Amino acid sequence: MRRFFADMNPTLRGFLAIAAVALLVMVLNLYVALASLFVIARIAFFLAIAFFLYLFWRDRKGMIETWPGHARLAFYGGALVILAALALYFTIGASGLEALALLASIGLAGFAMWRAWKSQHTYGY
Repeated sequence: MRRFFADMNPTLRGFLAIAAVALLVMVLNLYVALASLFVIARIAFFLAIAFFLYLFWRDRKGMIETWPGHARLAFYGGALVILAALALYFTIGASGLEALALLASIGLAGFAMWRAWKSQHTYGY
């Protein structure tokens, strides 16, 4: 039996593992535990994104502090809008037009951050 699983297609073996976990959840009636784990994973993912952005900012804050006020405001404002949009998504969720508005706000805030960075890294006319 061990050789049967060792010689099996890895994709099929992965799908069988997923089916076994799904069957285990259904048989043991672990829906509440699964929902709790999903909520914890969403919170952990949001905290991981926030920590990554903090580390990114900490490495470059000296450079950003030399920018003029309007560029700093656009850059930090865009970062805050992105974090607020992600926090809203991870707490409330979004679907349909709400998801489209969420993606649009993240895209526009990212564009504002990119423009602020680009205006400070243009050497010439």
